[in-house]
This record gives sequence, structure tokens and C-alpha cells, in this order.
Amino acid sequence: MDIKKEGNIVAGNSHKKCRLKSSPLTFRQALHWIGSGLALIGIVFVAIRLNEYWGSQDLSHISPVTWAAIGSLAVFYGSANILLALAWRQLLAQFGPHVTRMWAIRVYGVSQLAKYVPGNIFHIAGRQAIGMSAGLSGTALAKSTFWELSLLATTGMLYGWLVLPLLLPKLPLIASSALLLGSVWALAYLLRRVIGLQASLCFKLQMIFLAISAGVFTALLGVVVPSTEYHPQTWLFIGGAYVVAWLVGLVTPGAPAGVGVRELVLLFLLKNFVVESDLIVTVLLGRMVTVMGDVLFFSAAFFLPAKKVFVEKL
Repeated sequence: MDIKKEGNIVAGNSHKKCRLKSSPLTFRQALHWIGSGLALIGIVFVAIRLNEYWGSQDLSHISPVTWAAIGSLAVFYGSANILLALAWRQLLAQFGPHVTRMWAIRVYGVSQLAKYVPGNIFHIAGRQAIGMSAGLSGTALAKSTFWELSLLATTGMLYGWLVLPLLLPKLPLIASSALLLGSVWALAYLLRRVIGLQASLCFKLQMIFLAISAGVFTALLGVVVPSTEYHPQTWLFIGGAYVVAWLVGLVTPGAPAGVGVRELVLLFLLKNFVVESDLIVTVLLGRMVTVMGDVLFFSAAFFLPAKKVFVEKL
């Protein structure tokens, strides 16, 4: 064979190999940009939502001290989102890759704002894209998301025990609380035995997050209506109603972050327990607290150093 021709063939083959090696990198870069783009779109929709909330009610009567308390609740709620990120990390470990805490928190926080984009799936798509761009298995990411949503929905349903007094007014506080605690223990045990330890830990972290969310809403009601005194069972019922409303918003197709749906369910469940005007203000401020908390979580996660992705063990 002619040496010149042979050299051309070798050069051509080398060029093809280089092209093949560079394509995965290009694909990963594209996935990374898709995930980042969805996060940026989420910021735009959050700004739109906040503008709607501020313009829908006259909140001039709220004192600076009350605003400070509301701001503290937003910070507290934003910090609680770390629990959801760590729960997702446990599921990733259950189905394959063991990632660092910093990386999981950063990716979860950066992608979460896209849940405010109409369609209610773009935060999931963004997380999937960012994860694959970092070298994680698409199958493992999809499995972790499926189980995350399934466990979140199940966890929300368990808090429905606290709303049972709406149907059975004579049911004592200790009975509804015992039903909740018993269900939590049983499900945590079953998850550990059937799926694995990480799935059980994920469920527990999600339970704590929803308990904090309910606590933030009840504390907000106490801030808005400081003179109101409720029986402890009523406070538990209000917290349970908030989680049930959150669950309905979660499973409603197309509702961005459950906007509108959650508020409607809350107004229906609590109309006989809270004065309607106070409830409307609390529901509005509650949405502001969750949105601002998500924005704070996004901002903190964005600046986290998360160059290292994988670890040997959890």
C-alpha cells in the first residue's frame, strides 16, 4: 500500500476516534446547559409569582416586627430544604451512585426553582440533565426521582391522620397522633426490609421536612393572629391540613409548585377553624414564605463548592 495513502487512512481513523471521544463531552455540556437554563427560567417565573402575591392583597397593616418574624420563617423553611436534598441523595445511593453531600445539595437547590414553571416537571428534568452531565446513570437518576415522588406522596398521606377529626369530631388527640406515629414506624420498617436502609432514611427525612413545613405554617398563623388561642389538637389539625393541601398540590398535573390548588384546599379545610380574612392573609403569606425560602435555598446552593461528585461510601 502507498505510504502516503496509508498515512491518510491512519490520520482519518485518528480523527474519527477523537471525534467519538469528544462527543460525550459535548453531550454532557449540553445537558448541563439545559439544566442551568431550566433553573434560570424558574427564576423568571418566581419573580412573576412574587409580583402577583404582592399585588393581590393590601399588607400595609403588618408591622415591621411581624415582617421580621415572617422573614425568619422563610430562612428556616429554606434551610429545611436541605433535608429533601439529603433524602434524594439517599435514594441515589440506594440505586447506584454515591455522591457527596455538597453536590447533592447544590444540584437539588439549583434545579428546584424550575418547579414554578407551568408543567410542574421542569425541576425534575433539570436535575436529570445536571446529574447526567456529571456522569451519573440516567436510569439511577430516574429511579431516584420516581421513588422520591412516591415516598413524598405517601408521607403526605400519613399526615392525613391528623385531619381525621374533621370526619370524626370526637376522635381524641392521642388517637390521631398514635395512628400517625404507628404508621410512620411501620412504613419505615417495611421500607428498610423490602427496599433498603437508604429508602427508609429518605422517608424519615421527608417526614421531618413536612413536619417543619406544617410547623412554619402554624407559626405563621400565630404571627398573623397573635391573640387567637387554639386547643393543641386544633394546632395539630391545622398542621395536618397544610400537609394534605400540599399533597393535593403536588399530585395535581400542571400546577406549578401546587400554586392555587394548595390554597384552595387550605381554605376548604380550615374555613370552620380560622376567620376567613385571617386565613386568606395567612395563606398568601405562607406562599410568600415558601417561595422566598426556595429562592434563599437556590442562592445558597448556587455558591456551594461541589467539584467532587462521587464518594466511596455514604
